[in-house]
Amino acid sequence: MRARTRKTIMLAAAVTLAITGCAKEDTGGTTDSGVPLIKAGALTTCTHLPYAPFQAKDASGKVVGFDVALIDLVATKLAVTQEIIDTPFEGIKSGADLNSGKCDVAAAGMTITDERKKVLDFSDPYFDATQALAVQTGKEVKTLEELAGKRVGTQGGTTGEDYIKKQVEEKKLDIEVVSYKDLAALQQALATNQVAAAVNDLPVWNEYIKANPGKVVVAAGFDTGEQYGFAVKKGNAELLKTVNEALAAARADGKYDEIYKTWIGEKPAA
Repeated sequence: MRARTRKTIMLAAAVTLAITGCAKEDTGGTTDSGVPLIKAGALTTCTHLPYAPFQAKDASGKVVGFDVALIDLVATKLAVTQEIIDTPFEGIKSGADLNSGKCDVAAAGMTITDERKKVLDFSDPYFDATQALAVQTGKEVKTLEELAGKRVGTQGGTTGEDYIKKQVEEKKLDIEVVSYKDLAALQQALATNQVAAAVNDLPVWNEYIKANPGKVVVAAGFDTGEQYGFAVKKGNAELLKTVNEALAAARADGKYDEIYKTWIGEKPAA
């Protein structure tokens, strides 16, 4: 019995060794180029939906948009596919989602700010943003002062909200700033007269106006000098380098301009 047991153990060990030798080496989520990813074969992106034209679901339910197309270029460079997670914006801008390993990169139409730089590492800027004030057609105003005694909607946690709150405070305006959890709720509030006006990035309102002709107009713009950036976990230098290289290559070979035209429109003259 003891001899048979020894032979059985030796045979099992040999089989195990053979299987191990034939198995593909587990890279632990690291690409061939040495970039660590939370999931092998995938670049996991955190975003907050909807935020067209930067990211939103199409008629089939697929997430598409300007940010999505640019991050696809990063995924291609890494020889992986992009997988998208829809998550609250607060977790993105605070760094919680990236630092907890929920995703590799954040692409959420996110403005680069000094405060956010404390918890995130940003890519080179990829889009110049301008805030805009939208109102229902026929109810146009040109300044915030004309909205005295009324409610103005904003998207919670955004730089647009920060800007309006600061303007109201500094100018001592009689305006109630109402915060909404996401863009869809903000746009619905404007459409149903819950607020007299709403603030968000200009391309977002342009996209909404295209989808809802005749209902809303951009009444005023605020040049806040903002720029969008993609973000990675603090210290993830290899992935950040890859993102920046992909953006630079896209600008050089014309792909950036093609993607811009598809999702935003004609680029403004330099």
